[in-house]
Amino acid sequence: MVHRKGATRARKGEWGMIPGSQGTSSFLVTGKGEPQSFQSCAHGAGRIMSRAQARKQLDVQTEVQALKERGILHAIRNRQDLDEAPGSYKDIDEVMSNQTDLVEVQIELQPLAVVKG
Repeated sequence: MVHRKGATRARKGEWGMIPGSQGTSSFLVTGKGEPQSFQSCAHGAGRIMSRAQARKQLDVQTEVQALKERGILHAIRNRQDLDEAPGSYKDIDEVMSNQTDLVEVQIELQPLAVVKG
């Protein structure tokens, strides 16, 4: 039995989805069935700070500007909305490049809009 807390099943040829943050790509992947990872892969970007820490440390205008520069419509209005902001997550591109032995990217999905609330 394999319990995958914080991971996604990635059996050989099996499709999966790996989400990014509110302002980054998500990926449709197929697993490679790597036995050393128990046929698993990361289930997303992963947080670099807690929700509470994000609300305390991140800057609303900086997060809004980052989304605006990427052309993403968003609903970040105040400090309470920062708990899911892109700045509170690891770099999804780095996460994906670190697991090329576990999954093969089939489709990269770009966000168009983020609605929270």
